[in-house]
Amino acid sequence: MSGSGCKGDFLKGARVYLSGPMDFVASRVDEKKFGWRVRVGEFLSSFGATVFDPWNKPKVRGLHEYGKEDVATILLREKWTFEATKEGVQARAECAHTFWETMHIDLRMVDISDFVIAYCPTNIYSVGTPHEIITARQQHKPVIFVSTPVTYPALDELEKHLQKQADKEGRKLLNSLVQQAPIKPNPNAVPSLWYIPLIGANNFFDGFGFSDYHEKFGWAEGPADKYEKKYPAKRPLLKFLENLNHNLPKKWSTHENKFVQDDDWLLLEVNR
Repeated sequence: MSGSGCKGDFLKGARVYLSGPMDFVASRVDEKKFGWRVRVGEFLSSFGATVFDPWNKPKVRGLHEYGKEDVATILLREKWTFEATKEGVQARAECAHTFWETMHIDLRMVDISDFVIAYCPTNIYSVGTPHEIITARQQHKPVIFVSTPVTYPALDELEKHLQKQADKEGRKLLNSLVQQAPIKPNPNAVPSLWYIPLIGANNFFDGFGFSDYHEKFGWAEGPADKYEKKYPAKRPLLKFLENLNHNLPKKWSTHENKFVQDDDWLLLEVNR
């Protein structure tokens, strides 16, 4: 990463929001306790940054547990109905009213952050994350975007198994499932093309790079580490953040054909 010519503790006092899917992850319990936000938050805090994590929202003065989101929040969806009755209207209103607080505080955290880190694997449906990304970019804030490789080894094994068994009906059902889901591998971690001009070409990363920091932070090996061993990142996020603490990044100008100052990186000195 090219530096800006000025050095020193840029992450100290910086406010960072951690955006990413929460509703449709494999396990909300595991995600809250062991997910990427836990490690990235600890990493940023070690440089003196203030981390806003939607799993652990800050308290709001005068409002008890405003917008709190936990592993049971997803149960709110069970109350949703399309019934054209008074009860149906009441149920939809309750869903909207309850989750409004969550949306409100999450977007406020984006508002007061200096930059956003967004984890956006292409196999997980998410609406809040794009909303948060767009909010940040409309405010000319940097969004650091992580898109990891997406593969389905179990799907490949099942296809081989059905082929060995000459199970034509099973293969037909599997192909139908792949089309209905849809299950689309993305081994090169290519983000949605809409994101590329929105985020800016220099702010994309294909992994976290946890392995280089295990000893420093005492992280026990978990599923994320096994995954990263299989798919080592070409542009790891944590190494970028470590460099960012010392040198503000530059961006490539296609007009000037050289690196220029990235003026999205406005880390203000207020209350620092």
